[in-house]
Amino acid sequence: MAQTSDLFRAEYLNVPNNNTGNSVSRFRTLFQLPLEFKKDNFIIIGGEYRYTKLDLQDDLPFSIDDLNAVQRIEGSLGYLHKTQGDWYYAAKAAVRLQSNFETKLRSDDYIYAANVFFIRDRTKRKDGIPDRLIMGLEYTTTPGRNFPLPILNYYREFHPDWTYTLGVPKTNLRYKFDKTNHVQAFLTLDNFFANIQGNKEVNGKIAENISMTTVLAGLGYEHYFTDHIMYYGYAAYTISNDFRLRNNKRDDIYTIEEKNTLYFRTGIKFKI
Repeated sequence: MAQTSDLFRAEYLNVPNNNTGNSVSRFRTLFQLPLEFKKDNFIIIGGEYRYTKLDLQDDLPFSIDDLNAVQRIEGSLGYLHKTQGDWYYAAKAAVRLQSNFETKLRSDDYIYAANVFFIRDRTKRKDGIPDRLIMGLEYTTTPGRNFPLPILNYYREFHPDWTYTLGVPKTNLRYKFDKTNHVQAFLTLDNFFANIQGNKEVNGKIAENISMTTVLAGLGYEHYFTDHIMYYGYAAYTISNDFRLRNNKRDDIYTIEEKNTLYFRTGIKFKI
């Protein structure tokens, strides 16, 4: 997320699983507003909303009445400085609410995040191969994660019609048919996390949150209406699918789903 150049995005995701009937769908929208307050210095105001619908089967060993959906609401404030050379330096702080929101807000519903970035952008260069390197760290107060996660992303245009990106959460190889139609093969990571306000007792253990992490590979299509407005559609199959209840020490309490399945995501974005 910290690597995105999107100013606005709206998308829909569906992860059906015909093997068990447990499915996940998600609506997501976000915006980022960069404001230049001094030459080459920007304040970036951001916001994101996710509504994740959970279609769970009734034969699970816990009540699903309060787990029809989970939501994520985030507000962020960032700072970016552009040097006279190729480097940008940036930092961002965010507050998230991630919960099933069945009762009034609780302390476990709040997640705080902080990021720092070092970006070398040479995509406009004329004297060499265009590329971009992003390095950084991300720290969040997600339960059980008491350490920062590294951010590493490298993008390169190695042919007029071919580019690749290496990194997390996405690695891809893109081909440009023309200025408006692009296709790509990708390997990526997707997930969600939410506090369960009422907790769940399963086999004598207490589950305090619900989350899903998937690793998937697939193909995507992008159509540019303008240089900055595009439609995208991705179809993939999960390589790893871990949908579970956990406690706040990240101990697994119950695995809801681990069978691999199809994955579909589509949307529209306005990007730099």
